[in-house]
Amino acid sequence: MRTSLNIPQEVLDSFDETWEAEDMESRSRAVREAMQEYIERHTQFEDIEGDAIAVVAFDYEHTLVIGELHTVQHEFEDIIGTMQHMHHGEWCLETIFCTGSADRIRKLVYQLRDFDAVGRVNVMFLQPAPDTNSIT
Repeated sequence: MRTSLNIPQEVLDSFDETWEAEDMESRSRAVREAMQEYIERHTQFEDIEGDAIAVVAFDYEHTLVIGELHTVQHEFEDIIGTMQHMHHGEWCLETIFCTGSADRIRKLVYQLRDFDAVGRVNVMFLQPAPDTNSIT
């Protein structure tokens, strides 16, 4: 199936450099692989249930979104344990350590991803094993 995408030139250039450096056979092959990884990551993200521990890392353009981000962080203070923040010019990197309902953590991630001034939102879940006190 053929499709058309709108991609910023700098993103496409970087993508092309990456797949070519890895000696992949074609851009189409690289896009299929990237799409599969995206599906796997988001499917696993949706499958986690019950209590969980998560690290959410995201970058954003400070002046465009800081007020709204503070509102979201206060809205989710029930699951946010601690945060780390780093400045890089007008951009910031934030790491949020969460514990609580996996569904509630997902809602936080979705809200962060809704902001245009947020570049990327990455999440890593840890979940208590069902029959032990250990983390998997």
